[in-house]
Amino acid sequence: MAHLEVEHVSKIHITRKGDPFLALHDVNIQVGKNEFFSIVGPSGCGKTTLLNLIAGFEKPSLGEIRVDGELITEPGWERAVVFQEYALFPWYTIFENVCYGLKRKRVPKAEQKELAEHYIQLVGLARFKTRFPRELSGGMRQRVSIARALAVNPSILLMDEPFGSLDIQTREYMQDELLKIWQCEPKTVIFVTHSIDEAIKLSDKIAIMASSPGRVAEIKVVETERPRDPTDSTMVRLAVEVKEWLRTQISMAEQAAVEAASPVARG
Repeated sequence: MAHLEVEHVSKIHITRKGDPFLALHDVNIQVGKNEFFSIVGPSGCGKTTLLNLIAGFEKPSLGEIRVDGELITEPGWERAVVFQEYALFPWYTIFENVCYGLKRKRVPKAEQKELAEHYIQLVGLARFKTRFPRELSGGMRQRVSIARALAVNPSILLMDEPFGSLDIQTREYMQDELLKIWQCEPKTVIFVTHSIDEAIKLSDKIAIMASSPGRVAEIKVVETERPRDPTDSTMVRLAVEVKEWLRTQISMAEQAAVEAASPVARG
């Protein structure tokens, strides 16, 4: 049995005008335990919507999502989320931010301290635990977010463009740091990104999504051993293949939008 199963999931949103909009259509995904699974695709293809459904923030219009055979009906501690924006409490220190979920989970204070210090150490911020978020760089703040998510001991870590707002050098550094953390304490990771190169560097499998409506068009397996060299011929071929496919999808979507807006199309 897969650790995470997304079965025939569709999601319909209602627009401001009250019209139904099919954001996701018949999505099927199976993710193994401790697998690093990325989701890529053009803007508007439903990547974040799918992540929100797995998190339990929203419910599918059709289909089911299960973890170890149990239906997801609401958010739960076994599925922790790391967002693109750091979502840290500015009035809390780093230590207090990492303790927040543990307090909500009603973990005893002594255990809170032990766990918080462990995960702050794991992300390399032990010297900064008494600092406030405003005193840290963007990459350091995101490491605090990862530590806070890991501290509640989830079986699944959901990451929505976690490095999207970082500069290139910091982003590459954070990719390496995330892999070290994941290899040290394995979790099932669902990682949403716009970057094909990032997905190939990090993932065991990559779901490629198409839009209008959002759907999983293909799942690629990355078989190259880690650490991965982006100049390796296998890696380059995979990156070119996925990027070409996405460019075609974006071009088709733009053409469809033009045709839909033309006077002839409107009749």
